[in-house]
Order: sequence, then C-alpha cells, then structure tokens
Amino acid sequence: MNYTIRPMTREDASQVIDMMRVFYASPAVLSNGSEEIFINDVENCVNDSPYLEGYIIATEQKEICGYGMVAKSFSTEFGKPCMWIEDLYLKEDVRGQGIGSSFLNYIAEKYPEAILRLEVEEENQRAIHTYRKCGFEVLPYMEMKR
Repeated sequence: MNYTIRPMTREDASQVIDMMRVFYASPAVLSNGSEEIFINDVENCVNDSPYLEGYIIATEQKEICGYGMVAKSFSTEFGKPCMWIEDLYLKEDVRGQGIGSSFLNYIAEKYPEAILRLEVEEENQRAIHTYRKCGFEVLPYMEMKR
C-alpha cells in the first residue's frame, strides 16, 4: 500500500477527532481523554503552536488512515531536543503494513538531532514490537504527573 505523511490541517479535524475517540477508548491508552482535550489537541496541531505538530497518514487515494502527534521539548538528560511521539494511531485495516515504522522513521529524519521518546502500554505487544524494530529501548523510569 502506498501512503503519504503530511501536516494535519483544519479540514482533517473531524476525522482526527473520530480516530482519537477510538484510540483513547482502547487499552493502548491509560486515560479516556475528552472532547475538550481532543479539540484542543487538534487545534494546537493546526495552529502555530511551538509545542505540538500533527500529521496525517493517508492512502494514495487521499483517504485518511491514521494520524500522529509530536510534542517538542528539550532533554537535559540527553542534552538535545526531544520529540515525544504523543499519539500514533492507525486504523485497524492498515496495521501491520509498516506504516507505523515509516512514521517513526519520518520523524527521525525530520529531526535527526533529537531524541525520540514515547509511551506504550505493556499489553500493546504489537506496538512494542514495532518500536523495538525502529530502535526504541525501554527506559527504567517511573513517570509521575501532577
């Protein structure tokens, strides 16, 4: 299957929010999110936010089959920019075709000086396999939030 990765636009919002509802209701994500969060996330992806970028993954026929969101930060631990893969969602019918790996490689090529980080649920073995194949390693951290 041929597909493209392109920046998210305002016209993509409703389809992305539909995919976010599915993604955030799945076991791949700890929180369920909310409509307010989904709308805010997409808005930040399509405006001039210096913190968040949104991407659309589409088929050759321009049908949206997934999306990704990347948050920008700096890692003092690694001494370089850090790109957090916040969301990477593919519709069920296109999984297992190397598209997720291609997205991760796309971000790595776009930001060659940055460290890439992401979170994954231990139960999501399919995603873990993809991430390991792309060179990701497990970090022995406990993450905390307030």
